[in-house]
Amino acid sequence: MHFDPLSLLDSRYGHLILQGLATTIELAASAWLLAMALGIMLAIIRLTNHKPLRVFVAAYVEYHRNVPTLVQLIVWYFGIPALFSRGVQIWMGQHHPEFISATVALGMCQAAYFSEDIRSGLRALGVGQNEAARSLGMTHLGAMRHVILPQAIRHAAPALINDSVLLFKNTSLAMVIGLPELMYAVRDVASQTFRTFDSYLIATVLYLLGSLLLMALASLIASRYRPTKATS
Repeated sequence: MHFDPLSLLDSRYGHLILQGLATTIELAASAWLLAMALGIMLAIIRLTNHKPLRVFVAAYVEYHRNVPTLVQLIVWYFGIPALFSRGVQIWMGQHHPEFISATVALGMCQAAYFSEDIRSGLRALGVGQNEAARSLGMTHLGAMRHVILPQAIRHAAPALINDSVLLFKNTSLAMVIGLPELMYAVRDVASQTFRTFDSYLIATVLYLLGSLLLMALASLIASRYRPTKATS
């Protein structure tokens, strides 16, 4: 049996694999930004005294944590666009609908996990943090932005790192809606060359390296901003 995975990277198929890797990185980054923005907003709402909003956020979190990510991808690609107007559907069809759907589905799904991580970080802080910020003349939003959230994210860093790696790995699910990310490209190369083991070995190594690099980078950042003990 011929075994030489590096020869695939040196051939014209290597370009397809690298393009797929670039798409995977772009998808992971865009979905992460969406997830973090939504996650922060959901965590803050969850801690308010507005019961209807808290119930909505709780339902949102439970839905996205209990419905498989693959199902959510399919719903966003095949189901949700059908609810939009004809003009919106045409616009999406002209602007990479697979990438848009994958970004929204993965981002909204991961936001549920991020929100719980950040909420745990917020609850780890003493009440004196908010009171001290308000005594300095800050508004509630100002105190949350400049004092509370930065500390909460530091406390939540380990969980956020783990969920970020999970998001990176879940980008492989986007192949089912036709997005030419890494797994899609590798499957295409395997079907053209009949070198299945070599192709999927390359994918395995690239996903492993990506996850390890992401964990190392996040751990480095987290170590530089390690939280101090909060006072109550």
